[in-house]
Amino acid sequence: MAEKFWAGANLEPKRQHRWLLLMAGIPAFVVKTATKPSFNIANTQHKYFGHTFNYPGNVEWNPVEVKMVDPIDPDTSKALQRVLMNSGYDVPTARLELNDEGLFTTSKQQAVSALGGIVTLQQIGARGDVPNKILEEWDMHNPWVEKVTFGSLAYDSDAMVEIDMTIRYDYAILR
Repeated sequence: MAEKFWAGANLEPKRQHRWLLLMAGIPAFVVKTATKPSFNIANTQHKYFGHTFNYPGNVEWNPVEVKMVDPIDPDTSKALQRVLMNSGYDVPTARLELNDEGLFTTSKQQAVSALGGIVTLQQIGARGDVPNKILEEWDMHNPWVEKVTFGSLAYDSDAMVEIDMTIRYDYAILR
């Protein structure tokens, strides 16, 4: 007789607390939460003689939402500022003029390069035969920082300062 799945000693589900988010310039230990990659498939309708027929359309990958803590050292806020500057952002100052050849702005190539070209989300297994075995690995290709919120402050709280970041990417591959 087949063994029940819940009675098997070798059954281990993937756990939400065993994971790492790897990206250039940001230490993995400051990342507190992250959403996994997800996608939507657009719907294209065709109407014919009073009927509607639906067909799958383009695939669109949804952004990944990341929450990080902001320790003093390494300073996550400063690391994200470096990502912004490495993306090509030029702080406007009084010395700049409209015809200045030194003016430039962000580009996709620089923004992607600022995060290392690929952001990887790894789900890790329990210690067993192979310690910290990678169960699932998502590679997000051409990632760039779409949004950063540097948290909030309050006199009546002793909570850690948290930074929210949105990462946009072209596509993800599950390895």
